Amino acid sequence: MKGIYEVRACHTAAAVSATFDEPNLVSCAGLVPVLRLAGRAGLHATAQRRVRLPASVGGIAANPGVKITSMVAGMVAGADSIDDRGVIRHGALPHLFGGIRAPSTLGTFLRGFTGGNVRQLDAVARETLAGLSRQAPLLPGADSCAFLDVDSTISRVYGYAKQGADYGCTRVRGLHPLLAAVSTPIAAPVIAGTRLRRGSAGSAKGAASFVAEAIATARAAGATGVPLARMDSAFDNHAVVATCVRAGVRFSITTKQTRPVRAAIGALSQDACVPIAYPHAIHDEDSGQWISDAEITETTRTAFRSRRKSERTTVRLIVRRVRDKNVVPGQGELFTAWRYHAFITDSTLQLVAAEKQHRKHAIIEQVNADLNDSALAQMP
Repeated sequence: MKGIYEVRACHTAAAVSATFDEPNLVSCAGLVPVLRLAGRAGLHATAQRRVRLPASVGGIAANPGVKITSMVAGMVAGADSIDDRGVIRHGALPHLFGGIRAPSTLGTFLRGFTGGNVRQLDAVARETLAGLSRQAPLLPGADSCAFLDVDSTISRVYGYAKQGADYGCTRVRGLHPLLAAVSTPIAAPVIAGTRLRRGSAGSAKGAASFVAEAIATARAAGATGVPLARMDSAFDNHAVVATCVRAGVRFSITTKQTRPVRAAIGALSQDACVPIAYPHAIHDEDSGQWISDAEITETTRTAFRSRRKSERTTVRLIVRRVRDKNVVPGQGELFTAWRYHAFITDSTLQLVAAEKQHRKHAIIEQVNADLNDSALAQMP
């Protein structure tokens, strides 16, 4: 080569579009094993049986199983809007699958949904997960040890016509769904339940019934032992704890720093603290610092003293304290200042193991981030 020549367009295109129009090619061949597995798990049959749209929407209510399966296929293929559902009709895909519906049909179908239909979809998801667990090893080891992590997340949406959208505690306009994920020490988290709520809903609104559903789903998916339900302080209330106790599930819940809790922490013996070191530093949201060591201790207390005696619960109060490093450079400290983080549990594990298991509730943040970038990204 004597020289390198660069070829460039002389004008900027006003608009660019691409069309997949080869009738003999398959753009998303990976849908074949995915939909076969979904069929064996019962997605189509369960949706056909469970979802019943009101008669007022007319013929669009027919064949819900086909339409819901088409929606799922589009999501798997990467579609993130109704119009993008056309991806499952490209090329030879209609020769591989029957019952594919047009994006306009799917959009009209979804607009006919009521709140009750959304709850029917929740039931479809629960039953399909149970069917999927019988077809694939989703949760190995769940019969002896499993974790149920519950949290809420903010899904930002746009436009004042969006049903249920509102401003919540984060001052972000959106929806405020609940989320539950079940995992084991050797298995990645699996979504065990979701519940869509208004953006202004409090974190604990409907949490007790949601936790009960998630526990039943986790057990149907193979978590037949005694799962540990982990939650943050928004779920520190009697209804949630009572639900776990009735279901025979252990709980580990971050507790609010109320006056009785602070008094219990103040009464702890400082000499009984056990030092621990984290293999990987953890980020402390209160101070914005990375923490690599701490001290833990515990006591026993009666939670929910304002309730009737029969509704009070004896729990372990496990307290983690870390040094407050907000010290002026060069000044030093007159005495050590501590910040305290506490949670209640009925776990039978030793102190260090119980604290370590509770700290791993942070895995739900990864699930939230993944959902907001995938399935929940479609809500706007």
